[in-house]
Amino acid sequence: MSSYPPLNSLRAFEASIRLNSFSRAAEELNVTPGAVGQQIRKLEDWLGVELFVRSVRQVKPTADGLDYAARISPALLQIIDASQHLRGQREHTVRVVMPPSFAAKWFSKRMARFLIDYPSTSLHVGSSVQFTDFDRDPVDIAVRYFDGNDDKLESVLIYRGQAAAFCSPAYRDRMGFEHPADLARATLLNDILHDWWEEWLGQFARMKPSEIAAIKRIEIDQTSMAIEAAIHGQGVVMANPLLAEEDVMEGKLVHLFPEQVLVVPSGYYLVHPKNRELRGQVKLFRDWLLGEARELTLSQNP
Repeated sequence: MSSYPPLNSLRAFEASIRLNSFSRAAEELNVTPGAVGQQIRKLEDWLGVELFVRSVRQVKPTADGLDYAARISPALLQIIDASQHLRGQREHTVRVVMPPSFAAKWFSKRMARFLIDYPSTSLHVGSSVQFTDFDRDPVDIAVRYFDGNDDKLESVLIYRGQAAAFCSPAYRDRMGFEHPADLARATLLNDILHDWWEEWLGQFARMKPSEIAAIKRIEIDQTSMAIEAAIHGQGVVMANPLLAEEDVMEGKLVHLFPEQVLVVPSGYYLVHPKNRELRGQVKLFRDWLLGEARELTLSQNP
């Protein structure tokens, strides 16, 4: 018998343990659930122990399975890390992932500057509302909207979390907004990913929860769509000023009540793993992006 366990079986086992499902593991590995089950059985035969208890509707890892997963996971992560590092040594591509709204509203108009400054570097930009898993995803660095706390990550603040009210100039003039309490007559465009209307209206308009609940609102699950709806005069959006800055400069939006800005717990952070040395091109991108963020801060606080 070979001293190496069947490697394809290890992949199937690791995915099944992590996802707690043969079916979800099959989706990730792009095979059938039956193929995953066969690979698990092959590994069980090689080890001589049962790794999962199978029933009609679900599978559960055994104590041996959980113990085996805990012992091999660090080694598998080492293989991934070593392979990505070696593959990336000669790469001139920087792979970055960021929230879709941040990518569309702030980063897109700046990214060409990086390529002008560093023409030998290629930039691969992805957008997702899901948190990047650096151990499994082919990503070098990411922008994440969260509170900045993660023991496994180096996190540097790009822009602190804020929430403010914006609408089109025509909508403001039509509704005659003069005070925060006037928003009782508005339609609230509620970005459900960044839902701060209750806190903002409670703090700055001194509204009671029942009064806030009585205001008309439209629930929207994409930040960019909520901002676009405000641009087209559909109501008032609560947004981070970072994401509305360009539309304000172009006259598409106005910042209602600029003195009333709510500070919120989450912000935009540039993150990368603590235990992984950044390649030269990734360091260049990190320093460039943080420089862009500093310029923004200085322009807003001269």
